[in-house]
Parts: sequence; structure tokens; C-alpha cells
Amino acid sequence: MAKISIMGAGSWGTALAVLLHNNGHEVVLWSCLQDEVDMLREKREHASKLPGVILDPLICITSDLEGSLKDPDVVILAVPSPFTRSTARSMKEYVREGQKIVNVAKGIEETTLMTLSEIIEEEIPQADVSVLSGPSHAEEVGKGIPTTCVVSSKERQTAEYLQGIFMSPVFRVYTTPDMLGVELGGSLKNVIALAAGTADGIGYGDNTKAALITRGIAEIARLGQKMGARQETFYGLSGIGDLIVTCASVHSRNRKAGFLIGRGYTMEAAMKEVKMVVEGVYSAKAALQLSQKYEVEMPIVAEINKVLFEGKPADEAVRDLMIRDKKVEAPMLPW
Repeated sequence: MAKISIMGAGSWGTALAVLLHNNGHEVVLWSCLQDEVDMLREKREHASKLPGVILDPLICITSDLEGSLKDPDVVILAVPSPFTRSTARSMKEYVREGQKIVNVAKGIEETTLMTLSEIIEEEIPQADVSVLSGPSHAEEVGKGIPTTCVVSSKERQTAEYLQGIFMSPVFRVYTTPDMLGVELGGSLKNVIALAAGTADGIGYGDNTKAALITRGIAEIARLGQKMGARQETFYGLSGIGDLIVTCASVHSRNRKAGFLIGRGYTMEAAMKEVKMVVEGVYSAKAALQLSQKYEVEMPIVAEINKVLFEGKPADEAVRDLMIRDKKVEAPMLPW
């Protein structure tokens, strides 16, 4: 049994608390919001974000940051990506040397273009940082629906230790050394999911979504390889696997926000309607900046930025994607 502290009591943090408690671990679930802590203690359910998923009385729910970080075996950072830096900064003084921290959020910081693990390492340099990612909606993980993910660490021993922490009959975990690829796949798929949801909102069909998913992973992989990640990662769980589920699922907040934009909502109105952090909106500008920095063509990313931030009509963006210059699908293949 391990002692595990989960920082962030939103849908994903709550689902992981249930999973890890069921795995036999001692779990502390922390939130900076006292109202949220009080509600979870009283109802043992996050009714607004994770209805039907009940927290066992043995799961400790607290707003005590220092107490939450007192000698855990593993710390899981599960706050939304825009709050990763501020939360990590507040944690720093309480984190011991070599503390294992697993980031489970997905995003790229717009102002620095840093991945979330890089942010955590900058704010908490004494920590041993890993990443868990993959096609894993909290609504299903919390209910014990079979799910597979991938964990990435700098050291194989750490990855295999964490694999053992998370593994269960309903939660299968693979390992990989490619932390950058895992994070890029998990972050950039949210941007493509906004585009897929927008196409749904316009009223396009399965053909359109298949095109966006397939060409979307091609864009992500091109950028990732240019940045030093491995191509194989993008055709695995944290790449195409996460992209498929985020583009297609009714649970996907990014797809839902895109759907509303396709129906005519502004980006701000869509985010308000979703009522949760739409991480693809925060990653979209960063993705575009990365494509420009590394001189990688990412037309879907470019068009969704125009829709989100420049008011370009969504159907016009799709048309402009369709009439681009003729291309070869796989330039590396010989005739």
C-alpha cells in the first residue's frame, strides 16, 4: 500500500482518488477551494462534475496543503493546466527532495511554450516528475469502466513503480521513456478536438471527423518529431488513442466547446456553457506558436486559432482546409 496525495479535486482528481483507493492505497484528496472540500466531505460525491461516483469515507478530503504533502509516496498533480504553475509554486516549500510527482493534466503554457512537466520541474526542482496520459475520461474511470493509459518517467524504475501503483483489473498502464511525446500528444489533441467538435456543430458527418482525426495526428506527429519526440508515441495511447476519444466522446469538454462554436457561439460563450476548463482553448495559441517556432505546417491548428480568436466563420475555415494546395499523404514513401 502506498500513501498518495492528489492535488486537485475536480473530475479527474476525484476519479483517480476512487481508482487508487480501490487499488488499496491510502488517498488524500486536496482542493484549494474550501467550499468544494466541504461539499465533498458532506456528500462524498462531486455531483456537478462526476455524478454517481462515490468517495469512500476512508478517502481524506482536505484544504490543508502542508498536511497533504507530509511524506506521501506519490503526489498526483491534477489541477487544470492553467493552474499548474501557481499550484506547483505553492507546493514547493513542502515537497521533499526526490518526491515523486505525477502530472495528469494536459496542456502547454501559452506564455512560455513549456510543457506541464517542465513547469513543475522549474517550480519544484527537487521533485522527480512523471506524466500519466491517454484516453481516459474521468466519468468512465470513476465508474470502473476498462481504460488504458501510459506513464512516462525519466527513469525506467520510476515508471515501473508508478505502473504498479495505478494498475488494476479496470485500469491498464503501459510505460514509455518519451515524456515529451506523451505530453505533446495529450495537449495538442485538445486543439484538434475543438476542430472536430466544430465540424459536428456545423452539421458535417463522420467523413469530416475522420479526416480531422487522421490529419490532426499527422500535424501533431510532425511537430513532435521536430521537437525531439518519437513518432511511435503519437500512434499510441497518448497520441491517436487520446485524440480519438477526445474528438468523439460526449464526455469531451473540448469537443463540446467546439460543437457550440460550430453552432454559432463565441469562444467565450462556449467556455461559459461548458462550465469546466476547456484546455484546448489555452493550448491553441501555444500550438500555433510552436508550429511557427519549429517551422512545421499545421493547417488545422492555424484555422482553429482563426475561428477561436479572430472570429472566422467555422464553415469558411473548413472550406479553406479543403481547397489547400495538392499534397502527397506520405512523402517518405517511394513510388
